[in-house]
Amino acid sequence: MRAWPLWLSELIGTAVLVGVGCSLVILDFGASSPVAAIVPDAAVRRGLTGFLFGGTGALIAVSRVGKVSGAHLNPVVTLVFWLEGRMAGGVALGYVLAQLAGGALGAVPLRLWGAMGASVSFGATVPGPAGPGLATLGEAGATFCLVAGLLLFLGHPRLRACTPGLFPFLYAFLVWLEAPLSGTSTNPARTLGPGLVSGDLRGAWAYLIGPLVGAVAAVGARWALPWARTLEIRVAKVFHFHHDAHGIFAERAAPRPRPLAPRPGLR
Repeated sequence: MRAWPLWLSELIGTAVLVGVGCSLVILDFGASSPVAAIVPDAAVRRGLTGFLFGGTGALIAVSRVGKVSGAHLNPVVTLVFWLEGRMAGGVALGYVLAQLAGGALGAVPLRLWGAMGASVSFGATVPGPAGPGLATLGEAGATFCLVAGLLLFLGHPRLRACTPGLFPFLYAFLVWLEAPLSGTSTNPARTLGPGLVSGDLRGAWAYLIGPLVGAVAAVGARWALPWARTLEIRVAKVFHFHHDAHGIFAERAAPRPRPLAPRPGLR
């Protein structure tokens, strides 16, 4: 199967994202956090954590791992590429399974944070005081912003090469704004890993339903808006768009049909 190197890279990339990203959450918000002593304002620390978490994803996208797999790192991103007709169903399913496995494996080393990690459930995302209903809405809204931004950058020729640079700034804003509702996951694999390690899977359904609704709504908005339909999603990758050593991406990235030119002499 030609897709297995992509699935392996996606597993590794998602494991790194969860391991590093959740370590940042623990470092910034865990008990006796040295960062809290320097930056006492929780809102500022949320923005900083979101920026660094998004920056981790951006670095994975431009790395060798991202070059091979396209650095989806998130089941809803894979879903979006499948809905856009840029991935076969079997390949997309393999991506999702690899991401979920990567999220679980990447969370295992979080145990090394000990009591500091346990004080914040090793970075697990759980509904805030407003409850799981608003957490679901928050996840849907945050994921809508993620997918809409991704489609805009990938579909615009002048922005495409800058796509990884979107993530640090987008997540800095989203985590600052939305984290009190749900912790701002936008990624079922990111929720699954620390949830399993900590045993804290409260409201887990919100982190599946919310991102799915947000992603589908963003794709639907793209198809519904005339200007958004002009965006061209060429390949199921976040960076390294021309690298396709295994012939997986090119064969799925069929060009949009062009209108037929009028025949000479016909009006």
